[in-house]
Amino acid sequence: MGKAAIIGAGVSGLSMANYLEKNKIDYHLYERRTPNDLKGHGFILPKEGIEFLSEIIDIDELYAKGSFLKKYIHYNRSGEIISEKDLDNVFVVSRSALIEILAKGVPADKISYNSTVALNGFEDGKAQITLDGSQKLDADIVIASDGSRSRLRRTIFQDETMKAVLENEVVNIIENEALAGEIESNFLKFHHENGGLTFGVLKLSSSKILWYCQFDITKYFINEDYTPDCIRQFMLDNFGTWNPLISSIIEGSSYENAHIWRVYELEKLNPFYHRNVVFIGDAAHPLIPFTSQGVTSALKDSFTLTNLLTEGKPLQETFQKYEEERRPEIDIHIANGRALLDQFLLPLDEQPKNTLPISYK
Repeated sequence: MGKAAIIGAGVSGLSMANYLEKNKIDYHLYERRTPNDLKGHGFILPKEGIEFLSEIIDIDELYAKGSFLKKYIHYNRSGEIISEKDLDNVFVVSRSALIEILAKGVPADKISYNSTVALNGFEDGKAQITLDGSQKLDADIVIASDGSRSRLRRTIFQDETMKAVLENEVVNIIENEALAGEIESNFLKFHHENGGLTFGVLKLSSSKILWYCQFDITKYFINEDYTPDCIRQFMLDNFGTWNPLISSIIEGSSYENAHIWRVYELEKLNPFYHRNVVFIGDAAHPLIPFTSQGVTSALKDSFTLTNLLTEGKPLQETFQKYEEERRPEIDIHIANGRALLDQFLLPLDEQPKNTLPISYK
């Protein structure tokens, strides 16, 4: 096969680049942001995700940057335990750490930052891609990994419908050794009794805590300026009287790098490819956060697509087989995510007990 252009250097794009590098397939990676534009949120990796990462990175380096989670403990907002469940090799790591590790596997001359890519139609079955408004890219395959709001996908599938999910998140990291020392390596999640409002806590290291809140967007609102002061006030207003651990985390956090995750999903999935353009990760199948499968799914997409490309079969046959292999599992995660969202919106006494906030196939 010829050269691949990978559009987007998030987890899916970087993992794809690592798999292509490992298999000596020619590629170049384009990212519109700067290398240091890394927001402060993180990922939960089930066992399968770790196994796929171990194919392309030094897994010990990953282990040094995050933490294995022993149990999932479900609380009410005052801190009384509702249920708990053991976790099997579930790992948590910050996004910045994972991105930095993956980026090490991509030679500097194979990645271009501050690069804006546009699709200007198709000619002779190939996408006409331009870089920064003028330079034409020469690529036999275009691998779109530009996120859930993929510009390439929306250009090709112009009749798609993206809808807002009835849940948004605030995600942040606090570095506080004293607070981290109070937390064991468990996944803690606190729920409001009326439903639609939760606070999650995950320990990244001896000094770092990843925390997030999920809120029903029909009941709770953040000023759309999204300034650090606005986010802080939202957290104090809605969580300030919860368990003392939560109030300590909220009050001790800086909000300069807090990330607002406005969640959207496709009403109906598009095909995973069109002519010589193929989609991976969130660009192919946005998954809502309740699945905790976004990273693992992106890794499996990259692994599967790379292996099929190495077979050297016609491109359309390759892309069709890629979709056939990946689509059934994605459909399961989408269904599971929607079921977990429905549970989240229910009052606490109507939610099923012993349910993990992770989708398994």
